[in-house]
Order: sequence, then structure tokens, then C-alpha cells
Amino acid sequence: MTDPTIGSLRVTGATLHYEVRGQGPLLLLIPGGTGGTASFDAIADDLAAEYTVATYDPRGMSRSTLDDTEAEQRVTEHADDAFRILELLSPDEPARVFGASSGAIAALHLLTTRPQRLERVVAHEPPVVEVLPDAAEHRALIARVQATFHAQGLTPAMAVFAAGLKKDVDTTEPKAETKLPPQAAARAEQTMADLPYFVGRIVPGFMSYAPDIPQLEALSDRLVLACGQDSRGELLYRPAAFLAERLGTELQHFPGGHTGLTTHPAEFGELLRKAFRA
Repeated sequence: MTDPTIGSLRVTGATLHYEVRGQGPLLLLIPGGTGGTASFDAIADDLAAEYTVATYDPRGMSRSTLDDTEAEQRVTEHADDAFRILELLSPDEPARVFGASSGAIAALHLLTTRPQRLERVVAHEPPVVEVLPDAAEHRALIARVQATFHAQGLTPAMAVFAAGLKKDVDTTEPKAETKLPPQAAARAEQTMADLPYFVGRIVPGFMSYAPDIPQLEALSDRLVLACGQDSRGELLYRPAAFLAERLGTELQHFPGGHTGLTTHPAEFGELLRKAFRA
């Protein structure tokens, strides 16, 4: 793996840790969940053969520190962080952006608010549940997760959250467990360290976000909505599928499930390259 160029960027309320590899047009990778720059280690070098690949730890995660550790987290701020990185690394040319999960929500907001800065966006399973017809049910789930987190702690809250995300799945035939690549397994400690922040601050702030659908319709030629091929029937699959149908675009299927980037990095990276060339 090539050693990246490492930098820090001061933004409103935080200092962002970012890493850059390769040369060519800028491709910004926005991680989801408790992921940071390390979540892209398995694909960044390959992509860097074609692009200047920038990755970063979202504010409050890993090495990107908050001025106020209790600050409420908003999609608008996280999307602006991504914009500031674009301005730093590609001030004169539109960039390509990939976002996963909560990072895909930030990417959607960035597209609707700064379209002139973006050539193409690939959004993998953005959990924008507010677009769904049964959004009220999912609001109630998030409220239960938060109540459980504050009353009983992280583990019970994660159990409530996981059950809510999986409830639409046919469990008569359990899926085989996927063994994680060594790099992903090594990240487990950092993932656990960031989980309380993710559950307590990112989940409520991001899953209450409603994208600007008319603006996405106007920009649909620059947007690729993607889902994991193993995610069908799960809550996190439905918003992207709903939006693709609403926008009249084809829903792209990537290998694995919601975390296919981690479980199937080689195949995921190849499809990502194709999505940006299309």
C-alpha cells in the first residue's frame, strides 16, 4: 500500500484529518458509520492509478477532532466539510465523490447545494428514511434507539437499532457469515471507540435528514444511486431504491450488503471505477 500524503484542515468547529494518494482528477471518498480514511485502504491505491484520491475522517471520528465534543451533528456541516476539502484539493475543477451510508447522505446534500463543484456522485445506501412512505415508523425507531442508548447504554441501543434495520428481511435462510479481510478486522478497535458518538450524534442527525428531491431530479444525470446486492429487503436498501425509481434512474448493485466495501473490496472498487467512467 502506498503511503498517502497526510494533512489537516481547519473548518468551523473541527479540525479534519485527510489523506491524499495518486494523481489525476479529484475523487473524494466520504466514509459512513464509524469509518474514516482507513475504511478505504483496500481500494484507495487502485483508484489512485486513475485519480487523485482524497479520504478523510469525518468530524468527531478518529483523528478529526471537535472543538465541542458535545456538539449536535448536522448533515449540512458534514457536507460543508467535504466541500472545504474539494476547495482545498481541486479549486478549479469539478470533482467526483463517493459516499457510503451516512457519508452518502453528506454527498447527496453536497450535490444539491454545490452542484457546480461536482462532476458525478455515487451514493451507496444513503439511509435517508425520510423519503419513504413509512417514514414515521423509522422516526420512531430512531427515537427508541436514542432512548435506549441514554437509559441502558451502547450495547442495548445497538441491538434495538440492528433489529429495526433488519426487520423486513426473510430470516428463514440465514446468510453465511463473511470473514473480514485482515485490514478490516484491525479497524475493529477504532470502530468500537467511535460507536457511542455515532449512535448518539450521527444517527439522529443524519437519519432525520430529508434530501431536496426536486433538486436531485434536476441533477439526476450526475447521480448514481447504489445498493448492496445482498441488502434487498433491508431498511437501508429502500431509500436509494425509492429515490432511483422517483428520479427515473437505474439502481446500481454493488457486491455484498451495506458494508460491501469492507467485505468485497476488489469487486466493489472495480464497479466504482465503472460508475465514474459511465
